[in-house]
Amino acid sequence: MPIHDWTRVEAGIYHHFHGRWIFAVADALNMGGLPKGYYALAEQTMHTFGPDVLAVQHPGANGAGTNGAPHNGLPAAGSVAVAEARPKAQIEAKEKRMPSSHGQRRLTIRHVSDHQMIAVIELISPGNKASTSSFESFVSKACGVLNEGIHLIVIDPFPPGKRDPNGVHAAIWEAMTGKPFALSPEKPLTLVAYCSGEDLTAFVNPVAVGDALPDKPLFLNTERYVNVPVEATYQAAWQTFPAEWRSVITGTAG
Repeated sequence: MPIHDWTRVEAGIYHHFHGRWIFAVADALNMGGLPKGYYALAEQTMHTFGPDVLAVQHPGANGAGTNGAPHNGLPAAGSVAVAEARPKAQIEAKEKRMPSSHGQRRLTIRHVSDHQMIAVIELISPGNKASTSSFESFVSKACGVLNEGIHLIVIDPFPPGKRDPNGVHAAIWEAMTGKPFALSPEKPLTLVAYCSGEDLTAFVNPVAVGDALPDKPLFLNTERYVNVPVEATYQAAWQTFPAEWRSVITGTAG
């Protein structure tokens, strides 16, 4: 199923789909997508930065630390195949981080039960781009997550606007590395997975309305990841979306 043009409906209509998609992703991860010792939680709010889905490791799982630092050991044994080969992406970029200014306060995120946060998945909403302050806050908190060594997936189903002329990824990448990113006008929507290690690596898939959505790697540490079934979860959310609005979005309304 191709990704649709969500600019055809107002933000409130997309919000319903957004919520269904979030829980479809969390369900897929919790129903066999993550290895033993890991789990996903949906909509754990951190003010303007979702995150929409958290991937968390139980502190009793194999290799977990005790000081709240991000997990960098091997994942616990389980039935899930954890990939080690390089993820596939149309664009892969690796850069040194820009050092934080002296005395700058960084965002530290912990789960309320002290279970270790491993990764964040964020599905962009119109509200993230609704104002300059909202957009800057989103980018700042995304950078804070990456600076804490927490891996991140950002899925942006909306075209660039005046606040993100090259897309959300370009704003995050420039803030983190000082390097620009040019988004293709033919592929204005973006899916990006960040691996946050000593260097920052981004696996970027630009897409357009009508394209199938590629799976994205959710890193458990800097060398191992599981794939998030982006296309399958999008389909699951779409199947329960009201038919009246599906026809508006697909341009088939009578």
